[in-house]
Amino acid sequence: MAQPQKNTTQQSNANDDGEDLMKMLNDESKPKKEYTTATFKATRIVNSHSIENVGKGVLDFRIMHRFGPVNKGISDFFGLDAANTSLGFDYGVTDWLMVGINRSTYQKELQGFTKIKLLRQVDDGKGLPFSVSYMGAMSAQTLPAPTDLPVVTLANGTTKQAEYYFSNRLYYVNQLLIARKFSRSFSLELMPTHVHYNLVPTSGEPNDMIALGIGGRLKLSNRISVTGEYYYRFNELDGINDGTTTQPYHNSVSVGIDIETGGHVFQLMFTNGTATTERAFIGQNLDDFFDGGIHFGFNISRVFTIVKPKGFDASRNKIW
Repeated sequence: MAQPQKNTTQQSNANDDGEDLMKMLNDESKPKKEYTTATFKATRIVNSHSIENVGKGVLDFRIMHRFGPVNKGISDFFGLDAANTSLGFDYGVTDWLMVGINRSTYQKELQGFTKIKLLRQVDDGKGLPFSVSYMGAMSAQTLPAPTDLPVVTLANGTTKQAEYYFSNRLYYVNQLLIARKFSRSFSLELMPTHVHYNLVPTSGEPNDMIALGIGGRLKLSNRISVTGEYYYRFNELDGINDGTTTQPYHNSVSVGIDIETGGHVFQLMFTNGTATTERAFIGQNLDDFFDGGIHFGFNISRVFTIVKPKGFDASRNKIW
């Protein structure tokens, strides 16, 4: 009487094994999503953040250098006598989260930022056709407090010089990075941007500025690419007034070339901004690119693997 039960059990096990095998075959036959990589060759296009992050456990040491404007002439050696330098570190907490900190000699500014991958472009044409990331930054300029603060009238009728608080030094940036890699040679990125200034020079200026940037990359060879970016400001700040005239701010324009050599990425550029932080080169740019206010500059990037993941591959040192 037990024999038929044994046969039934064996048949049930055989059926289960067959179902598991069919499931494995079906899973293997399903096409896996191939996400787009290397939309840009670095985490910056020229001045702006690109859609790219460094990989998990990877540290990117970055030097950003901007000379003075070329229209200063031979007395300033066409801008080469002046310089603004920024030193920074970007770190991949995960493959979708990057954090960074940098310090610039321009107004002695210290900045921290976070960049998060939200959506990723899929290669097969059946998934999402673009990638989206969010970049949020906060910066503080650490120059000595100004001594020419205005005199204010208090509620009791007395007057005193206005106080300069630490919060007056702070600026905030919010950016969406929307990018598409159209082909192996051409990529484009849109950068809707919001900048908040805790303190502005005059009461008539807005504390919030909205801008839209566009940047692109054209690959010329395996190691060389041409890049460019432009920002249009929808609400303009007044500029700098010296008491008699006002020097207006201008939209940011930059063109550059990327050169990749192993673990290094060299970026050479011409831009009308001497600053390297978004609140300054987007919203408070004093030079006109089309009137000789052009600065030569360069970025140098070197990446290091700090935390080696399981199955470590040196290719993780590259931009993802």
